[in-house]
Amino acid sequence: MNTDTKRHIDSARQVLVGVVPNPTSQIDQITNALIYKFMDDMDQAAIKAGGSPSFFVDDLENYAWTRLMDQRIGNQERMNLYSEALIKFSQAKQLPELFRGIFKSAFLPYRSPETLGLFLKEIDYFDYSHPEELGNAYEYLLSIMSSQGDAGQFRTPRHIIDFIVDVVNPTKADKVLDPACGTGGFLVSSYKHILEQHDGKDDPKKKEKPLTPDERKKLMTNFEGYDIDPTMVRIAQVNMYLHQFKNPKIFQYDSLSSEERWNDKFDVILANPPFMSPKGGIKPHSKFSIPSSRSEVLFVDYIMNHLRPKGRAGIIVPEGIIFQSGTAHKQLRKNLVEDGLYAVVSLPSGVFAPYSGVKTSILLFNNELAKTSTEILFVKIEQDGFDLGATKRPISKNDLPTALDILNKWNTGEKVENKLAVYVEKSKIAENGDYNLSGDRYRVATDYTNAKWPMVELVEVAEILKGSAITKKDTKHGNIPVIAGGQEPAYYHNKSNREGDVITVSASGAYAGFVNYFTIPIFASDCSTIQTKDENIVSTRYLFSILKAKQEDIYEFQQGGGQPHVYPKDLKTIKIPLPPLEIQEQIVAELDGYAGIIAGAKQIAQNWKPKIEIDPEWEKVKLGEISDRVTKGTTPTTNGFQFQESGINFIKIESIDDGGYFIREKLAHINQECNESLKRSQLKENDILFSIAGALGRVASIESSILPANTNQALAIISPKKELDSKYLEQVLRSDLIQNQIFGLKVGVAQSNLSLAQVSDFEIPLPSLEIKNKS
Repeated sequence: MNTDTKRHIDSARQVLVGVVPNPTSQIDQITNALIYKFMDDMDQAAIKAGGSPSFFVDDLENYAWTRLMDQRIGNQERMNLYSEALIKFSQAKQLPELFRGIFKSAFLPYRSPETLGLFLKEIDYFDYSHPEELGNAYEYLLSIMSSQGDAGQFRTPRHIIDFIVDVVNPTKADKVLDPACGTGGFLVSSYKHILEQHDGKDDPKKKEKPLTPDERKKLMTNFEGYDIDPTMVRIAQVNMYLHQFKNPKIFQYDSLSSEERWNDKFDVILANPPFMSPKGGIKPHSKFSIPSSRSEVLFVDYIMNHLRPKGRAGIIVPEGIIFQSGTAHKQLRKNLVEDGLYAVVSLPSGVFAPYSGVKTSILLFNNELAKTSTEILFVKIEQDGFDLGATKRPISKNDLPTALDILNKWNTGEKVENKLAVYVEKSKIAENGDYNLSGDRYRVATDYTNAKWPMVELVEVAEILKGSAITKKDTKHGNIPVIAGGQEPAYYHNKSNREGDVITVSASGAYAGFVNYFTIPIFASDCSTIQTKDENIVSTRYLFSILKAKQEDIYEFQQGGGQPHVYPKDLKTIKIPLPPLEIQEQIVAELDGYAGIIAGAKQIAQNWKPKIEIDPEWEKVKLGEISDRVTKGTTPTTNGFQFQESGINFIKIESIDDGGYFIREKLAHINQECNESLKRSQLKENDILFSIAGALGRVASIESSILPANTNQALAIISPKKELDSKYLEQVLRSDLIQNQIFGLKVGVAQSNLSLAQVSDFEIPLPSLEIKNKS
């Protein structure tokens, strides 16, 4: 996409933002104006070719775009014409049904003639004679809206869409479906993928054959999309239209409750269906293989039922599908293992940030391959080419190309030995009847205890540098973490002095010697940094694994009384084993696996009690109605206080792990005076903490062993009413029910946030006392 196109899209949005602040509504306004303009473009092209116009004729003649933009009329008259035209378009018989549908609910939501004039001037730049550029422009518009947060609930990151499409590899002969199509991203990416198979580029063996006119015509009928939301249907139709689909087959259709299209079968199905089930659950028809009211279970079941005998599919699912112990989930996994599933790709939890921290995986189906193989491939993606925080900055680490190569070769029956991949016999997955689809469960550790590798000093293989001191008052507003003497960033700056993939060792204070690792750019201040001199000899990630294993030894380097220090010279002589690079990668992969297994074990321990299936008939009440308080804390520095070396526990998000355990070494501390000044957020036994900033939805219960304690504004404090079992509430807050409610909310931009009002509005199912006490 050229820079002028990007600039005009940005300018159109900037004109609208003051009068149409909602990003989805901005898409509507830009869509309406673009289609208006393109109808006139097509009329003008027909006239130039010696033909007649077909859109702006009869009662629409006076509303042609060329007349609308005539410099001789004023903005008030222009606004009157534009408003009248939007109404007439939905009823004009000379317009194709697609366009009439797009304008069916169109209206101008503001009454500023000057704003409309500026907006239409930006739209006037676009010309239908450059359709590929228009398609790119519309995709760019959708991507901008998703990064703004409001549209995030309906968009899958483009690079994840392209990865899944490349793995599934749709061809010109395939009939393709997305049963929850949103903006049509999977369909457009599939179409582009097929065109690339026939463009003759990157084809040294000249195997690619150009598509014939008949093949192109047939191709345009091979894509279908369904969505329950009419707004999404309209946006997907326009997206397809701008990619040359004159009659896009995008239908408003409830894939789970409607039966009209149940008998339709497809060669390829691609989807990122909604994770959230509505109040009362889904009420599906009776044709599904598995009785369930859970949308994610039903969508996977739907896809399995709608693939042709040689069909292929890729679907994004929440982690509940992978290991949850409910009857429907286990039966679904059994069906997957026995029928069609050939690979599971685990995605990092930040892929959908900032909209949700929900962990997701990709289920890959190939009915032919699955019938001939006794194994399922598990691939673990740790880096997807982007920083996994809210800002989504591109980074150099990207496991997707390697994963694609592993999966493509597995499709031909070839195994690739790689730290990302593990191949597991279906019989092993079925052993205990749980059919767990978490790849980490099946990773086998290698015994290195008898290996003899050379020992080298750290300074021989790594560059060890001192940071550059910067005080908080010298920083400028930005999102680059400043790494100083503690375990967490001291503050933030707008510049970096290390570009990521770097080890830091805190230089002073109580945590002098604390070893950390950053994949993102940082500003190294009161710390030392360590990076390999040559990644082909020793990887920085491996060095971090070794240094972290020696954490207690490095703390022993502390010198000085009141303000301990660890100096770069102390680090230089640390002895490091130097195995071959291949072994280094295996060690790092296994250590990362252990971390995942430990976290998983904690989660299992935290949730050892039986899960209860939510009955749609249970009463649902808002969290605020069954709580004595839903509040949050304050940072002590706001009240003029500083953190202490010891004292009353002060809990931050990083003090709580994913299983709800408190990480003692990551607790901060305040004195009694500070605690008294923060009375609102003083914690009591049986209070529940729920993270509302950053990693949303992390839950921890307050027990007497952690008291006295206080917390900050990133954690909501929920005090259940006495008649409600706090352990039951904790379990519900940790469940998919709440995580999916979070996913459906429209959260923040630079950092995801939930308001206390949104937390208070969470819907909590209330079973009978007997059932509640079993939970």
